[in-house]
Amino acid sequence: MEITWYGHSCFRLTERGMASVVTDPYDESIGYSALRLKADIVTVSHEAAGHSDVDAVKGEKRVIRGPGEFEIGGVFITGVGTHHNGDEAAAKRESNTLYLFDFNGLTIAHLGDLDYVPTQQQIEDLGAVEVLLVPVGGGEALTASQAAEVISLLEPSIVVPMHYQTPDTTLKLESLGKFLKEMGLSAPKPVESLKLGRSDLPEETRVVVLDYKRG
Repeated sequence: MEITWYGHSCFRLTERGMASVVTDPYDESIGYSALRLKADIVTVSHEAAGHSDVDAVKGEKRVIRGPGEFEIGGVFITGVGTHHNGDEAAAKRESNTLYLFDFNGLTIAHLGDLDYVPTQQQIEDLGAVEVLLVPVGGGEALTASQAAEVISLLEPSIVVPMHYQTPDTTLKLESLGKFLKEMGLSAPKPVESLKLGRSDLPEETRVVVLDYKRG
């Protein structure tokens, strides 16, 4: 399958013969240029300009906006509700949905704007995650140190950082460098997209930095 990043929390997930997915499409108010994407499925982690502009994605799409279990075009999707700051009492004010995508047994987790470290029980409930799309830039989501802690708990094969400061975003977020320092890594060379199957998964967690596609 192939994972392509378009900036902030927006990715396109594709696998031959299966439905295509776009996560958290944004509008231009956060600084990135307008999206020009098509997809069969669009997921929204929460209602905000940087995460929920479903009209930016063309095609006869199915939109998923919250928790539940779905099977669309061969892709199994599980939406798990979380609450900002882990505060269930704030659920009616603001909530976040993280999504698990199963493409032929390869599981990708998109954490949306998760902003707290889940409990051990919550981590166990998620099950095995091969690829983790994780916010690392703070703001309304995980900080670099929190992201590193979540990674240590989930132990994914591959980590793709998202939701951090870039030259195009107008949002005030922490840099990718701060997260890489937390992980004890030097800056890897960004790649255009991540192409992988189950046989390509490393034995130890590896961080892959994607270069976002403009326009």
